[in-house]
Amino acid sequence: KTYTLILDKMEDLIAAGNNKDTDKAFAIAQDLQSTVNRVNLDFISQDIVNLIRESQSGTDRIKKIVQDLRSFARKDEGQMELNNVQDILESIINIVWNEIKFKADLKKDYGIIPLVKCNAQKLGQVFINILVNAAHSIKDKGTITIKTYTEEKFAVIEIQDTGCGIPDTHLKRIFDPFFTTKEIGVGTGLGLSVSHQIIREHNGHIIVKSALNQGTTFKIKLPV
Repeated sequence: KTYTLILDKMEDLIAAGNNKDTDKAFAIAQDLQSTVNRVNLDFISQDIVNLIRESQSGTDRIKKIVQDLRSFARKDEGQMELNNVQDILESIINIVWNEIKFKADLKKDYGIIPLVKCNAQKLGQVFINILVNAAHSIKDKGTITIKTYTEEKFAVIEIQDTGCGIPDTHLKRIFDPFFTTKEIGVGTGLGLSVSHQIIREHNGHIIVKSALNQGTTFKIKLPV
């Protein structure tokens, strides 16, 4: 509204100048100067520059998220092909970033690993489940670390968090269908069960280690 008001006054000033109505032009100029001083135009102008910059950054991020979502949507459910696992991880991180950024610092330690024959959509689903769980396990502020490396004939992906950890009594059941420690209505208890099944379909292994109040590490091994 402020900018519209100022623009209207400027148009009136130009019109008065064109009509050579100096008295009216002088009055409009004084009113315009008073308005600029009252609303602190310099501050608003700087604020708008920052807002535009943030909006542009947000737009670019939304564009990247949509591209990543489309890339997974195009994958056939049963399609197995050679993929760069780290590319899949990067796409998933971008998709779930809002779940992570307020809870954890994200650290990456990517090693050199060969291509893996996998279904990128399903493997991405596994990464989503683990990363979102990792973020939810952190109460205030923590760290999520993603490592990739080769171990014998397997590509290994480790996702480690500094969250609340999993009690020993629950650790044996986390891959059981419908088992969840989340509040009613928050989790279905199917995320890790589905993830376990997907890794088995890829002839891989998923291993979990956890210590109460220290954090949890999921280790995924995929044959190369």
